[in-house]
Amino acid sequence: MGLAKRIAAIVVPLGLVVGGVAYGVSRHSTHEDKTLGECRTRVAGLTVVLTDEQARNATLIAAIAIRRGMPAHAATIGIATALQESKLYNLRGGDRDSLGLFQQRHSQGWGTRRQILDPVYAINAFYDALEKVPGWETLAVTKAAQEVQRSGFPEAYATYEADARALASALTGFSPMAFQCHLPAPSGTPVSVARRATDLRAALAPAFGSLGVGVATGGDLQVAVPSGARGWALASYVVAHATQLGISTVTYAGRAWSTGQDAGWHRIEGGLDRSRVVFG
Repeated sequence: MGLAKRIAAIVVPLGLVVGGVAYGVSRHSTHEDKTLGECRTRVAGLTVVLTDEQARNATLIAAIAIRRGMPAHAATIGIATALQESKLYNLRGGDRDSLGLFQQRHSQGWGTRRQILDPVYAINAFYDALEKVPGWETLAVTKAAQEVQRSGFPEAYATYEADARALASALTGFSPMAFQCHLPAPSGTPVSVARRATDLRAALAPAFGSLGVGVATGGDLQVAVPSGARGWALASYVVAHATQLGISTVTYAGRAWSTGQDAGWHRIEGGLDRSRVVFG
């Protein structure tokens, strides 16, 4: 495949934990830095600020659209709907029996309470319904969202359309390096490289499907991606989930993002660091 095959390197030093670890660090752990725990998207002059929890849900909505082979317009509709319905939080309650990211209702056939509170299930259920809307690919965001949700306030989706477009553009990879988070450096009990690779593969599967995760020199984890846009979508997803995965650095296409600093994506000194970005 030569240089055509690109690999995004997810850098996880041996001393860090990959998996569901409670790190005991939040944006309130310091009185000096008010941006710790925030994620920012900048596209075409618009900046959208989310909490890390909101960002994790937004990246999942975008990733599942990609996995299903849907255009970025689907991610825009999904994110705009979730912003309106739940502010991108997986709510455990709402109006009557409404639940989750999209405030889906068991009584309206969306699934069981447990299913609706599973973000992967809820997002796929939303897209299942969206795909049944005739001509949804060309419908306005508010119209498409309303066709799925049947909200009593259909005009409310328009409030979030611009933010949703910016987020969808960044999180589906069409706006490279547009998404970044300011997260604390992870800490925890170390596990083996093989276990970290298995945990990362399992974490990515619900969003992107089966991906090859390998181990490079120095214990870096590498994830193969088929295209530039897909690579940036994957990189954004991993950045948003870095705390949960115990990841300290993500590198892709000659750029790097790291926890513990608010520098965004920066060029790797000396060009591509071949211990982190591998061409096969």
